[in-house]
Amino acid sequence: MGNFQFDWQAMISSIPHLLEGIPYTLLISGVGLVFGFVLGIVFGLLSINPIRLLRWPAIAYIEVFRGTPVLVQVLFIFYGLPEVLGGPIDALTAGIAAIALNSGAYISEIVRGGVQSIDKGQREAGLSLGLSRLDTFRYVIWPQALRRMIPPLGNQAIVSIKDTSLFAVIGVGELVRQGQIYIATTFNALEVYLMVAILYLVITLTLSAILRGLERSGLVGQ
Repeated sequence: MGNFQFDWQAMISSIPHLLEGIPYTLLISGVGLVFGFVLGIVFGLLSINPIRLLRWPAIAYIEVFRGTPVLVQVLFIFYGLPEVLGGPIDALTAGIAAIALNSGAYISEIVRGGVQSIDKGQREAGLSLGLSRLDTFRYVIWPQALRRMIPPLGNQAIVSIKDTSLFAVIGVGELVRQGQIYIATTFNALEVYLMVAILYLVITLTLSAILRGLERSGLVGQ
């Protein structure tokens, strides 16, 4: 232990190899979040629907995917579902599906909270102007709710980006997996994993800075 020397050159040399994993990290999180946003809108609105037959399945979906680890979810999709479907699911598809289903559950709660945060007087005002219930929602409630949802949606995006690191267990060539491959040939685990952490930090801090800029500009929030 006393003879250990940190190898800065090994850390720097790992960068080109690790950068190969960033497109996969961004692809999985980006595509997964797009599908997750669609799921979030659908199930978020269903969760506040007065019809129980529609509301309870939505609540069940939200609770199941918020209450179980994303690692278990991706393992179930990658190893479990093929037994039901009768064919394999490739790792990239499994990763995107896990992010979509997991983020969709959290986004559902963001959507529910955003819609319910709009004062009921806004809805009454829209109806009094002769708008239908649907048009009142589309043109009065939803635009205001969406502005309030953007900060928590950004936070969810950051969480989902970090969650992709778990998909190394199914062989997805994202950032952590590229680090594991490089370590297997160089044995510089400390230096490589430190570089992996730095690259994740760069990605998440960049996204956080964009969100703060939007908030300061007044484009999102209240």
